[in-house]
Amino acid sequence: RAGPGGPGQLPAGRALPVRSPPGAEEPGMEAEAQELPLGCGGEGGSPAAGRSPEGEGRRDPPQASVSNGGDAESGKELVELKVIWNKNKYDVKFCLDSTGAELKQKIHSLTGLPPAMQKVMFKGLLPEEKTLREIKVTNGAKIMVVGSTINDVLAVNTPKEAAQQEVKAEENKKEPLCRQKQHRKVLDKGKPDDVMPSVKGVQERLPTVPLSGMYNKSGGKVRLTFKLEQDQLWIGTKERTEKLPMGSIKNVVSEPIEGHEDYHMMAFQLGPTEASYYWVYWVPTQYVDAIKDTVLGKWQYF
Repeated sequence: RAGPGGPGQLPAGRALPVRSPPGAEEPGMEAEAQELPLGCGGEGGSPAAGRSPEGEGRRDPPQASVSNGGDAESGKELVELKVIWNKNKYDVKFCLDSTGAELKQKIHSLTGLPPAMQKVMFKGLLPEEKTLREIKVTNGAKIMVVGSTINDVLAVNTPKEAAQQEVKAEENKKEPLCRQKQHRKVLDKGKPDDVMPSVKGVQERLPTVPLSGMYNKSGGKVRLTFKLEQDQLWIGTKERTEKLPMGSIKNVVSEPIEGHEDYHMMAFQLGPTEASYYWVYWVPTQYVDAIKDTVLGKWQYF
């Protein structure tokens, strides 16, 4: 009632309470409603992300997640990859908006292969500056990785002298070659009359003429001609001449002939196993090191 002093009138000095319009938010709620940014660096949020249901304690702050394979996190769009390196396969979940350089870092953590030594391929060489989304990587994509670890490189670069010493040590454990039956049948023929003279205790460069007067495993005469300008070794017999690229010869082994230590029996390895050895007998000792150095590449550094 509106009449003064009526039942609906408040006592003097008291004000009516002001009600908030429907839908208006109370002070302090605005800060709680701010959204967290989406992206590969953080988790996504919603307007109610920071609120706590009644009766529950305060929500713990979000924890950064660490995963070996890139577990799904809100705000991240992940893609499943099959990374293949050295016959090893890795199933990886990775952020679609990460770059090729970041993928290389992930491959490093999986394989130990430094990014600088990786060649990563997906429909060609993977560009480091572009994201996986930009180069249209899809679920199940195969990522091929080529490269060697530092330990592999060091093993490959082991000096050939060390490798030869290992071969010699292994040979020393076996029966001397010149006593083995397959070699005795050639050596028992004796030293060829027209073999080149030997000089014991001396190392000489290869002569300018072919090394001749030696036997092969069949007991036939054989000569060795080193064509340095063509990077070839010519092995000549009465029937034919084999012209072998130096790079195709895997190794050269030799052993002094018992009772005739100023001459060696020597084998050129033409394939992956000892079965590919081409044997030559009665090689003058002063040329043995020069032959090995020439065939295995040392001559290039003279």
